[in-house]
Amino acid sequence: MTARPAFSLRFYLATLARLLTNPRAVLSELPPDPGWSRPLGLLAVSGLLYAGASLIGQSAPHPARMGLIYFANGVGMNVLAACAGWLLINLMLGRRVAFQRVFNIYALAAGITLLASWIQSFIIIAELWKWWLIGTGMTRGLGLPRSRALIVVGISIALIVLLFWTLQSLLPASG
Repeated sequence: MTARPAFSLRFYLATLARLLTNPRAVLSELPPDPGWSRPLGLLAVSGLLYAGASLIGQSAPHPARMGLIYFANGVGMNVLAACAGWLLINLMLGRRVAFQRVFNIYALAAGITLLASWIQSFIIIAELWKWWLIGTGMTRGLGLPRSRALIVVGISIALIVLLFWTLQSLLPASG
């Protein structure tokens, strides 16, 4: 058994640069067994940068708490989305695709887009870009037909919207 390469700052910067210049190539060359170190490291570092950048210009009374909330949102929502995507892919294909492979796609997509998501006017563009990257990863990295990748992305977005709508309906109305 060969050891998987560990996460490093060099990997992080090189991956982001390649995702910016040639995302299709990066998503076409996904390893069959990516391990956890690199995808989790990439997502965590981008989540930390997103949280820090989101605090810029705010006068939050508890910046550490808000930073933790931003980090949990940036990373946690992408982990939940990867879980939903993995479940949908496995249900649609009728065969098992390893969660690590699906999570790697979501981590790559979120890792690059979180760096722009903290800018209010970029959030819509970043989200569209993230879902395009995820769909591209599914077709190029997992071999899904475009129609199935589109269905997975569409249902995933609908599930996330439904989750937020449900959570919002459970909160007391503020007035």
